[in-house]
Amino acid sequence: MKKKKQDFSEIYDKTKAYSFNDALEIIKKINKTKFDPSIELHIRLGINVKKSDQQVRGAVSLPHGTGKTIKVAAFVSPENVKAAKDAGADLVGGEELIEEIKKTEKTDFQVAVAEVSMMRNLAKIAKILGTRGLMPSPKNETVTPNPAKAIEELKKGKISYKNDDTGNLHAIIGKLSFDDKKLEENFQTLIDNIRKAKPSSTKGIYFKNVTIASSMSPSVKVSV
Repeated sequence: MKKKKQDFSEIYDKTKAYSFNDALEIIKKINKTKFDPSIELHIRLGINVKKSDQQVRGAVSLPHGTGKTIKVAAFVSPENVKAAKDAGADLVGGEELIEEIKKTEKTDFQVAVAEVSMMRNLAKIAKILGTRGLMPSPKNETVTPNPAKAIEELKKGKISYKNDDTGNLHAIIGKLSFDDKKLEENFQTLIDNIRKAKPSSTKGIYFKNVTIASSMSPSVKVSV
């Protein structure tokens, strides 16, 4: 039996765009989860996904983090192993870690960081990492001469974003339990960063639709 969708029309107008704070108040009212859900940002971008010069991607440090603990794998040379571990990497290694992933195809981490010199070696597992969206890239600053710094930033709340095949972009900006001001600052930081990442060849409206939602709630339009 199909579950009936809840009607929230008395609480808010689905067609109307609200200020971030008003949208957040609506999310709090319609959230029915027993756990502390993440607050998600969804943007429909006015880009042509078929054109390589109109892809939107980047990385940004959210001032208050996302509230989620992420597992980081670091592909580094032997002399940088200790620094990577001290910075908080969950998996650290070089050739032996690459061989292990090649053999088991297990990727028990959300983000991979690599030294520039390790990228050649990563070719062996590029297909495994690539299909899972885990391949380190200079564009989101996960290929770096300073892996320890990158790991520290990721652990503190640095996130990567990129549009999908339909021109939509999704990101987490915190937890519902966060102070409203902190969520607003995270939201604004991310919006400003995505705005700066606008491809120069894009014409017309860039932010076609911006919404926020909690992990299992309907979305609410936000004016930017």
